[in-house]
Amino acid sequence: MAEFTHPRTRIARPANDGPLAIEVQDLNLWYGKFQALFEVDLQIKSGIVTALIGPSGCGKSTLLRSCNRINERLGYVTTTGMIRVLGHDIYAPEASRIQVRRQVGMVFQRPNPLPLPIRDNVLFGYRLHHAGRSSRGEEDALVESALREVLLWDRVKDRLHQKATTLSLEEQQKLCIARLLPTKPTVLLMDEPCSALDPAATAAVEDLIWDLRGNYSILIVTHNMAQARRASDECVFMLMGRVVEHSATEDMFVAPQRRETSDYIEGRFG
Repeated sequence: MAEFTHPRTRIARPANDGPLAIEVQDLNLWYGKFQALFEVDLQIKSGIVTALIGPSGCGKSTLLRSCNRINERLGYVTTTGMIRVLGHDIYAPEASRIQVRRQVGMVFQRPNPLPLPIRDNVLFGYRLHHAGRSSRGEEDALVESALREVLLWDRVKDRLHQKATTLSLEEQQKLCIARLLPTKPTVLLMDEPCSALDPAATAAVEDLIWDLRGNYSILIVTHNMAQARRASDECVFMLMGRVVEHSATEDMFVAPQRRETSDYIEGRFG
């Protein structure tokens, strides 16, 4: 098994013997008449963290949101091409958006806990899919498992009935990740999940992301070059709606293959 050097620790890179987590082929996307993505081809491996980097407006978040069909909420979005998640075409006529979003969870820039108790936040998505089909004991086990996985259980186990909005921003963002886990997603999409956090909270969420790799395939958008280098196995550089370069993170930061990538990483634009 190949090894990847993470700035905090040295851990073997997860094997990628199964299907790709995400495969994008010839993806084009328009907001009305404005084309935001151009002929995107991309392969995201299973069980690792892949970072999307590039200047504002280059299409990172648009690509991310295309991977669980969130862009369809906007009636003026048009797409062509194909996206497969674990080998399944998520834009096929028979594909269910509900099932796609169950398999592909989304974490946003700012924590968005529901104005409900912590316990009900964790169970919200699960209850939508399993209405009336689980016991109190089963739900309790799911809550504990999800909160343990995001390293929150010991902090909140005695106040599960308090409003989630009373938590710190770091805890709220971890809770938002925990909310996804009871539906057993395979892919987690994260759109600048640390942008609203202070440095200490950012480090805590980065550590969590690193801990979740292997169990989940994670695709994260970030403008923070240090974060991309610290908290990802592979990196994708985008510019003007196109994928310019995709490589192992350390290779991209040490020896980028394209001049545009080098210019961006070294701060000459963006």
